Amino acid sequence: MLGSDGGTRPPSPLPGSVPLASRGLLTAVVAAFAAAALSDLFAVYTGVRLREVLDENMTSSSFASADDLYERAGQVQVSTTLLCAVLFVTWFFLMRRRTGLMAPDRFRMGQGWAIGAWFVPLANLWLPYRVAVDMWGACSPLPAEGEARRVPMWPVNLWWGLFAGNTLLGRYAASRLDTADSLTEISDAVTLYLAVDLLYVAAAGAAVLFAVRLTALQRRKATEGPYWTPNGT
Repeated sequence: MLGSDGGTRPPSPLPGSVPLASRGLLTAVVAAFAAAALSDLFAVYTGVRLREVLDENMTSSSFASADDLYERAGQVQVSTTLLCAVLFVTWFFLMRRRTGLMAPDRFRMGQGWAIGAWFVPLANLWLPYRVAVDMWGACSPLPAEGEARRVPMWPVNLWWGLFAGNTLLGRYAASRLDTADSLTEISDAVTLYLAVDLLYVAAAGAAVLFAVRLTALQRRKATEGPYWTPNGT
């Protein structure tokens, strides 16, 4: 079979010859994102409470209590985010390794980039997305006549758009809070963080959708082979 560059494409592996993506690890990833989403919602609650204290005639004790709760919510967020990062990057790397066996010609970077891409400053806003796009393409079955065809990529784009966009917004919110000199500026920064936390809930849901969908695609192609079946969707 010829690749898009006119060269010979490596033969596709036979059904059953590629390891299936782990459902156990996927379950752990989903559970971690659920915990992260709950911590984000808790942060929203504490942020609303802190804003109310800031916007009203507050006492020093009420402010201290609301601020302490807000700080603790942030600590919970850090813990759940770290858990998500470890599990998701592990899943991401193992998925890259398995999909690389299915269609090695579709990847523009080596499998080590499935980990390394997350740690390159600035480039980590783009490189993991490229790896994800290549994995998605590798898991997309071909029609029986051999013409290229892909599963719609909106789950990949939705996940990465929310993640990357909210990462930048979160950095901006952090800088606003760090430089706030008045109660009004603190209140505005907390309001911005409310939007960030709500978007992180959406990003967690999109990450779960992407992971579940890609795992299903990988398992199906590894089981049924490289071509679309009559009942394929």
